[in-house]
Amino acid sequence: MKIVEKPTAELIPYENNPRFNDKAVDAVAKSISEFGFRNPIVIDSSGVIICGHTRFKAAQQLGLEKVPCVIADDLSEEQIKAFRIVDNKTGELATWAVDDLNAELATLTDFDMKSFGFDMSAIEGVDISPDNFGEDFSLTTKTNAEREEFQISCLLHKEQSKLIRQAINQVGEPTETFGNTNHFGNALYEIVRQWTELRT
Repeated sequence: MKIVEKPTAELIPYENNPRFNDKAVDAVAKSISEFGFRNPIVIDSSGVIICGHTRFKAAQQLGLEKVPCVIADDLSEEQIKAFRIVDNKTGELATWAVDDLNAELATLTDFDMKSFGFDMSAIEGVDISPDNFGEDFSLTTKTNAEREEFQISCLLHKEQSKLIRQAINQVGEPTETFGNTNHFGNALYEIVRQWTELRT
C-alpha cells in the first residue's frame, strides 16, 4: 500500500456520502492534533473521497494543507461504492468491553478523553492508585442501593470463553430484560435463569 501526500484542497467529497459525520469532526481533529494523521484518506484516481470524509473535514478545520492518502485505483465503480458503505458499517459492529474500557480510561491521567467523546462519569473521582485495585474494586461512584445495573468482571480460560460464547449465541432472546439494553448481560441472565429452572 502506497501512501501519498495530497493537497487537501484537491480532495473532493463524495456528493452522495450516506454518512452524517459532522458531530465526530471535533473529536477527530483533536485526535489528529494529539497523535498525528495516522489513518490515510482513501480516494479514487480522480481525487474523490472513498473513505475518510470525517478526517477530511477535520483536516480542513485544522488548516492542514496536505494529508496522507491512499489511491484505490484498482477498484471498479461498484467496488468503490460498496467499500464506502462497508467501511462505515463495519465500525458499528464492534462493541466495547465496558469494564476493560473504563479500567483503561481510569489510567489515562494526561489526556482529556471527554474531548474524544468518551463518557467519563463512571470513573470521575475514583482513586486509581495501585493500592486501591483489588477484588472488590469498582469504577462506579454510586452505592449498591442507587444502582440499577451492575458490571461483573472475570477472567476466563480460552476454552471456558469459547463455551460461554457458544451458549450466549444459542440462548435466544431473554424472557425479561428489566430494561437492560446490553445483549451479553441479557443472554447471560437467560442462561442462568434456564439453568436455575432446571435445577428446581
